[in-house]
Amino acid sequence: MKLTIPESKMATQNRPIRIAGASGSASDRRRAIAEFAHNHPTDPIDVITADFMSEYNMATSAGRRVEQGTEGIAPAYELSFLEALEPALEDLAKHGIKLAVNAGNTDTEGLVKVVTQMVQAKKLNLKIAWVSGDEVLSTVQKGLASGTEFRNVYTGELLADWSFEPIYAQCYLGGLGIARALAEGADIVLCGRVSDASPVIGAAYWYHGWGRDELDKLANAFVAGHLIECSNYVCGGNFTGFKELEHTGEGWTNIGYPIAEISAKGEVVITKQAHSTGGAVTVDTCTSQLLYEIQGPWYYNSDVTAVLDGIHFSQQGVNRVAVHGVQSGPPPPTTKVGITARGGFQAEAWWFLVGLDIEAKARMMEAQIRRSLAPFSDRFTSLNFDLLGTSVSDPQAQNRATVPLRIVAQARQEEDLAATRFMKPIFDNIMQGYPGATIHLDIRQGLPRPVFEYWVSLIPQSAVQHRVHLPWKSTSTVDIPPPPQTKTYPSRQPSQPSTHVDSPIDLARDFGPTTRGPLGWIVHARSGDKGADANCGFWVRHRDEYEWLRGLLSVATAQELLGDEGRQNPQLAIERFELPSLHGVHFLFRNLLDRGVGVTTTVDFLGKNVAEYLRARHVDLPVRFLNRGKL
Repeated sequence: MKLTIPESKMATQNRPIRIAGASGSASDRRRAIAEFAHNHPTDPIDVITADFMSEYNMATSAGRRVEQGTEGIAPAYELSFLEALEPALEDLAKHGIKLAVNAGNTDTEGLVKVVTQMVQAKKLNLKIAWVSGDEVLSTVQKGLASGTEFRNVYTGELLADWSFEPIYAQCYLGGLGIARALAEGADIVLCGRVSDASPVIGAAYWYHGWGRDELDKLANAFVAGHLIECSNYVCGGNFTGFKELEHTGEGWTNIGYPIAEISAKGEVVITKQAHSTGGAVTVDTCTSQLLYEIQGPWYYNSDVTAVLDGIHFSQQGVNRVAVHGVQSGPPPPTTKVGITARGGFQAEAWWFLVGLDIEAKARMMEAQIRRSLAPFSDRFTSLNFDLLGTSVSDPQAQNRATVPLRIVAQARQEEDLAATRFMKPIFDNIMQGYPGATIHLDIRQGLPRPVFEYWVSLIPQSAVQHRVHLPWKSTSTVDIPPPPQTKTYPSRQPSQPSTHVDSPIDLARDFGPTTRGPLGWIVHARSGDKGADANCGFWVRHRDEYEWLRGLLSVATAQELLGDEGRQNPQLAIERFELPSLHGVHFLFRNLLDRGVGVTTTVDFLGKNVAEYLRARHVDLPVRFLNRGKL
């Protein structure tokens, strides 16, 4: 499918397309779409993209979709998008800026109706297209009935053996439906579960008139999409070098939003809003965002596979970073599908422990509460007691000496976590508790709330009906065929347990005197959730530091640094690969996050603090690297 560029647009399209990344989640600040549109005269944008979906809100909105029509149930599309869109509409129309978002979540058609009403109420001439095909529960059910094996990409388990009943299934679509909608004249393209980078792929494909066989160009657009789809992250949000940004322009108070410039040849430069003086786009912020996204050297999308072994960045100027070394391969014949089921219910209680003997106080409370819950806990599917932190030595304020104890339980049935079976027995223990026993008085978390299991597998792209809806045209729907060329990749990406070099690295001999200290004094890191897995990338500032880092961070060392999580999780498996051009070592910690974001009992349900924990672990640090300054 190659799009034809009208002659009237050829002149402008000899320049790179400028694509804005205006949202990274349903809870991102609402201002960016309107800011980009309003500032167009001085900071022009061709297309605004925004990502509103995650595995968590996919699962929870699936529950809302199934219960649609029930009193009190919120819509299954993202309401936060409407807040972001409404103040931008006039400027979008005035300046001819395109908008492509995945805010439809699990009810794109419902969102289309609401946005259409908003546009009509303002009497604007904006054409609204939408993309369907991501809803595939019936396809999965038919496959199961015919004996198709749907295997979990994280655990290898078969869907047929899953103990939960699927209520919804949603697959990841590529960007060519968006491209076709823009080519047909759409101003706003609303999508459900297109992949996070698909709006950027679709925008670049449309703007430059690419073909499906131009894989190198698509791969670069794919990487650009992932660099800007988390909005502020590539501008210094969630960045281990954040202290450098405190006194830059607006500092920490307003970290800006990014822009990807993509040429007709697929060359990519990442920059940011001209009017925003907070944050920064640097080689390190781009490295941080990339390492957060990937799970290995092969990065899959429905349109292309990006091969990342040689990727690197170069600083082209203030807040301008070029992307280099991306290679490509055909897309896989499959795409990811997330299957949602009702997972039961969860309830929590929090106690505050202060001062000395924190661990003994926690043991006392756990012994007492387990006994109080014993008449009911055989109906629980999990019951965990976790200390969150430690009290500092010689604290200068009482709050610094306070440590929460979190008690979390899950059960299949709501009545099994009723207040009389969970919260009341815990609350009633207060008088026989540890010294200073204090429970959090907001007991709302102690009431059962529904949780949703999210089970990830693969589905053939040929089984997906990727379709674009164009309500203003006589031919109101267009089908997007699956990719004509695909490649089947191994189920596991290449993994290298330790570094392979001609001369083995001797940490004690090759790097001089050392001192004991936190890894994060000299090492950047970034992590995040990928279902039940957590990915975690480490990188350093200098080439000689990278030789030390790759020698230090083997799979065995990573497991040791994980501590209790590494020792006590029998399902943990670790995959590792090196990114020499980024001075980076990347790990995928399989099954570190229990069953995924919706039902994991850890407080780090998004896996974002795995990196921060590991940076706090002490290792032997070369003194000469420390002399360059701590991060």
